[in-house]
Amino acid sequence: MPMTIKKSEPRVKVLIVDDESDVLNLLETWLTTENFDVKRALSGAEAINLVGIYNPDLVVTDLYMDGMDGMALLTELHNDDPLLPVIMLSGQAQIPDAIKAMHLGTSAFLTKPINQNEFLETVKRVTPSLINKSILNECTKNIIYKSKEMSDIIEMASLVADNDVSVFISGATGSGKEVIAKAIHEASSRRNHRFIAVNCGAIPEQLLESELFGHEKGAFTGANVKHEGLFQAANGGTILLDEIGDMPLALQVKLLRVLQDFEVRPVGSTKTYPIDVRLISATHKNLEEAVENREFREDLYYRLKVVPLEIPNLADRTDDIPLLAEHFLANYAKSNKQDNKKFSPDAMKYLAGMPWPGNVRQLMNVIDLCATLSKNKTIPLSLVKKAVHDDPIHIQTLKEAKQAFERGYLLSVLRITHGHVANAAKIAGRNRTEFYKLLNQYNIQPASFRDKKHAEKEVN
Repeated sequence: MPMTIKKSEPRVKVLIVDDESDVLNLLETWLTTENFDVKRALSGAEAINLVGIYNPDLVVTDLYMDGMDGMALLTELHNDDPLLPVIMLSGQAQIPDAIKAMHLGTSAFLTKPINQNEFLETVKRVTPSLINKSILNECTKNIIYKSKEMSDIIEMASLVADNDVSVFISGATGSGKEVIAKAIHEASSRRNHRFIAVNCGAIPEQLLESELFGHEKGAFTGANVKHEGLFQAANGGTILLDEIGDMPLALQVKLLRVLQDFEVRPVGSTKTYPIDVRLISATHKNLEEAVENREFREDLYYRLKVVPLEIPNLADRTDDIPLLAEHFLANYAKSNKQDNKKFSPDAMKYLAGMPWPGNVRQLMNVIDLCATLSKNKTIPLSLVKKAVHDDPIHIQTLKEAKQAFERGYLLSVLRITHGHVANAAKIAGRNRTEFYKLLNQYNIQPASFRDKKHAEKEVN
């Protein structure tokens, strides 16, 4: 039975190409009846001109046409967008034609005269990923990429977005794991609910369980109010457990139980609460190695890694570097209300050839520094070299690591106590005066953690 797309859903845009008007009329009638948005072209050359303007989700083209034939059109289309689906039609097709078309990346090959049901079912088969791709493209417009490596990642993300399977994202620090996770959420049916990202490595071990699963009033010293965990807060939506490789083994057992039973039990509670959450996990660590070393549970690892996505290092997708550099320059100019700047050709070449151990995050820092220091509209090679030298990727000093841990700890206890400083101080083992000094040191405002439901008057 032909698929009917609801009017509330994004309309799939189809470009039909044939040098016979009768065929175009027929296909257009079938597609518009099913609520597809349709544009038509009488030649391959006309189709190429329309693609840039219309930005179709699907192209349906005849194989044999005067001038540019279907094979040449398919090649041209995929040079610009390797992921663009193309359905090929032919009235005199031979098996070698079909094989060649498939090798060139066509999504389907149909012979004329075209059967309406077969045609619409073929479009139906291609369409599910198109709708996801359309949504994903809208939600990932800030994901700047051109490389095949990232195109493959985006394609896989679009295919799994609207399924509730667990997605496991691996990649080096700064490669954009959270960006991809957020894009998957926004492309899914859960996009109207919350997306919550949790860095498992930034929350002290003794607080992580409470952060994830919540706690009851009186569960521990300072727990004077009931606290809803992040799994419950994300109900109906998506939760990203970033740096899951840093999760303690004892908590891994409890997480596995949550994923098996679809329910959580807050700390200090005898009750369990049902949850409906899509889980995405991410790490920069080699979890296979961690499993071998018994630092990570094997059963949890395979539970998480249903669909693996490995984000390549920036140095492995050099085609993306010029696009990213221009994007960051434009953002800097907009944020600082300045005219756009550009890199000299040799400066851009230098950027593209750098190893970028800090990945996209490091590139952005270097670009911002270049834009700040440059007095001219064209940024020269010498300034780029200086910026790269002045922004080395280094291991944190012991002082920096302590400060990062301390700040993360303060944020966690305030979140758990809903900004109640006295209770937070008790958990931290500090008096209120000392605790306030720490908050001031890190410019943390307790009031930002309070809400009407849990706000309590503090006794002076």
